[in-house]
Amino acid sequence: MTRPLARARRPILLGLGIMLVAFNMRPALTTIGPLLERIRAETGLTAAGAALLTTLPVLCIGLACTLGPPVIRRLGADRGVLLAVAVVALGSGLRGLGGTLPLFVGACLAAAGIGLSGVLLPGLVKRDFPGQTGLLTGLYTMVLCLGAAAGAGLSVPLADDLGSWSTALALWAVPALLATLAWAPFARTSRVQAGPARRGSLWRDPLAWQVTGFMGLQSSLAYIMFGWLPLVLHDRGLSALDAGFAASLMSIGQAPAALLVPALAARCRDQRPFAVGLLTLCVVSLVALVAGPLAFALPVGMLLGAGLGGLFGLGLTIIVLRAPDPAAAGDLAAMSQSVGYTLASLGPLSFGLVHDLTGGWVASTALFCLIAFCAFLCSLGAGRDRYVGTP
Repeated sequence: MTRPLARARRPILLGLGIMLVAFNMRPALTTIGPLLERIRAETGLTAAGAALLTTLPVLCIGLACTLGPPVIRRLGADRGVLLAVAVVALGSGLRGLGGTLPLFVGACLAAAGIGLSGVLLPGLVKRDFPGQTGLLTGLYTMVLCLGAAAGAGLSVPLADDLGSWSTALALWAVPALLATLAWAPFARTSRVQAGPARRGSLWRDPLAWQVTGFMGLQSSLAYIMFGWLPLVLHDRGLSALDAGFAASLMSIGQAPAALLVPALAARCRDQRPFAVGLLTLCVVSLVALVAGPLAFALPVGMLLGAGLGGLFGLGLTIIVLRAPDPAAAGDLAAMSQSVGYTLASLGPLSFGLVHDLTGGWVASTALFCLIAFCAFLCSLGAGRDRYVGTP
């Protein structure tokens, strides 16, 4: 292969590598919800323990995001991604040992890998695809949503066929291991970024905090649904299989919006109308699932997924658009996702605890609506056409 041809093919191969990594950024989270009742029955996990199991991984994502800037400085973004996806594979595999301790440890490890890769990918997109940030962000967000759908939809059938929920969870180490092997060639040519020290200034930047608030609050909505939607629908009368299928359709519904919204939003100077429309769609859809007829659960679940997928893609796009360069994109991604996901971790926990206190889903739904309204308030600043670090 000639050197010019190799240079021409590298962006394509890099893009495909990003897609493989993105596919593994959600199954470790979405595979738990459909199997939660089975796990509780076999392990004796309490309701509080189940809420903790849906909360700790999100908290670990937030904590791992703080590692982004030092990893970029010491290893480079490419090697950092390799480390991250390898940790996802390790954590997913640990869940196959059975029992609550390997389940919790494996879930937290996989979540840490997810958090680190989530911080590194926006900077890679800004660095290697500066003219196609919306398209690339949309593509990898869409693939991420497809991975979430696969995890939610295949968990129960795999557990039924294998006769073990732990083995079914451990199988998700396989695609993560494949992504690790596929990414290894890029790690050999990783570029270490010293970059300017921007992060300290971001903590005093109002726009950075608005981006952080929007990222965290919209993520909280998604993690609430990843962890609790199957149980909500099961309590309303759907079988565990049908509830898991509905959750899978929700994740599938995220994919088209996750592709289209970033591509469209990146072309506009103002992203606030996108935020308003998508948040409204999420609220209306969840209210319909909780209070409406079950006959419409599947199509409404897909609409809910479209809202959540669009919001996640919009959040990642806003991170890239509000940063003037790749270094700033990495620092803003680290801040918005470390603080944001730590904030988001309170969503699933609070949603479950409110359900336990009230015995129903009405108050929990009201909490979901309140979180969506706070995300709307943050979007009013985050969606403006401005750069962080500028007056």
